[in-house]
Amino acid sequence: MIDSNRTETGQDFQGQVALVTGASRGIGRACAVLLGRRGAKVVVNYAGNEAAAAETAKLVAEVGAVVELARFDVASAGACAEWVERIVEKHGRLDVLVNNAGIAVDGLLLRLKEEDFARQFAVNVQGPFFLCKAAARPMMKQRSGAIVNLTSVVGEMGNAGQAAYSATKAALIGFTKTLARELASRQIRVNAVSPGFIDTEMTQGIPEPVRQKMLEVIPQARLGRAEEVAEAVAFLASPMASYITGEVLRVNGGMYM
Repeated sequence: MIDSNRTETGQDFQGQVALVTGASRGIGRACAVLLGRRGAKVVVNYAGNEAAAAETAKLVAEVGAVVELARFDVASAGACAEWVERIVEKHGRLDVLVNNAGIAVDGLLLRLKEEDFARQFAVNVQGPFFLCKAAARPMMKQRSGAIVNLTSVVGEMGNAGQAAYSATKAALIGFTKTLARELASRQIRVNAVSPGFIDTEMTQGIPEPVRQKMLEVIPQARLGRAEEVAEAVAFLASPMASYITGEVLRVNGGMYM
């Protein structure tokens, strides 16, 4: 549930344009709403769930932000380049890119299908690569910009049954650090947020016994909220993090330190 009554400390993103991928629900939706509340024009990317994306747009508009929908598959290099070009043509700039879109197809190694492995890399790794490559050009021209990639605690510590997913998220960490080095001289910061177990649709279907086991390994003994992850994303994208780049900010309740 998005808390639209929350008081913010400022309009960190006034006059800026932000693209949030996978923003139709969960963490992506929370990021879109928070960036909008803090002054950004928000482009809400989604792959197929039009009704959910429209709900996100409604929530962003309710906090007073300009919002538009962008339906495209982040695994398509052409679509990523086309949409970044559209955004820059329309708004004259792109200031914030949040690479949140991702998929998980769980399964033990011996049962994991090659096509499921490949699809996860296409969305979780190639998607951010395509979008960062497209966004870097206008950001370099502006000599400013912030990119935040959503990785995962399982990319740092591993998790049985998620060989492919954890590999994609580990790859994203290396990609983030390398890109931060490449773009720092152009005043573009690149960071990552690494959520732990967050209370989203992805975790709500977990059986209660499994859920209890999860809570046992979290020192704070609860799942995180999408809004808590969004706060970390907004911080890294904001002027308050102007001297932070190449970092992985963990939001996991102490699960992995």
